[in-house]
Amino acid sequence: MLFSVMLVAQSKKTEVMTLGTFHFNFPNLDVKQVNKKDQIDVLEPGFQQEIGLIVNKIAVFKPTIIVIERQPSEQLRTDSIFVQYLRGNYQLKRNEEEQIGFRLAKSLGIKKLYCVDEWGNFNNRIDSIIFGKDSIAAARFENFFENNPDSLKRFNIKPVFKTKGIIAALQQANDEMNIKKSLGDYLVGLFKYESREHDFTGVDFETGRWFSRNLKIFRNIQRINTGPSDRILIIYGAGHLNLLNYFFDCSPEYSRIKTNDFLK
Repeated sequence: MLFSVMLVAQSKKTEVMTLGTFHFNFPNLDVKQVNKKDQIDVLEPGFQQEIGLIVNKIAVFKPTIIVIERQPSEQLRTDSIFVQYLRGNYQLKRNEEEQIGFRLAKSLGIKKLYCVDEWGNFNNRIDSIIFGKDSIAAARFENFFENNPDSLKRFNIKPVFKTKGIIAALQQANDEMNIKKSLGDYLVGLFKYESREHDFTGVDFETGRWFSRNLKIFRNIQRINTGPSDRILIIYGAGHLNLLNYFFDCSPEYSRIKTNDFLK
């Protein structure tokens, strides 16, 4: 009897919800840039009210663990400012980790948010092109990045946060088909770049930039100790979901809950 109970406990998957977002503070560090005139200020009263509604909607999932897009090296600082926020001594900044993550954690009595972000690893050949002394190779690579013939094949969807609000933007970002299509951006353009005919320079670059990075993020999430009743909310830039969602769907350890079921 005890053995069968243990098997049931081991087989129960941890529920996960990935909340893909645009970056509320518009750092413009991604490939897709947002012009100043198209940005919004999430601290304005109308958007603050909308963010409160989003927090209430996501709270229905009842997460016990919240993961955010910050480097593990920022964990101690994040812990410190979150404690100050709980004490009423900190004003939330213009970023989704705090606007959604901190608010939700406070409302649910969660005492910590986990920082799991990472950068990928390039092999020696890619490192030598990007960071080496061969300026000609670097210039060729950068020129292809800016002017490759596949630019029109990229999956582009017009942001709606300014015209329809934050909730509509998050529904768009977490649409399952939009997420799937966005992975195609990493299979064209630079992916096809060749330093020499029929080599795999572009493949190696995207392996390091995107696939390696997201696998490391997933591994950091695996490192979080969970029990049978835990539910994980992951607040991340929506672009990452084209791999993270796939990893969770394939994993024998997790069961992914569809986010838009809660954002209706």
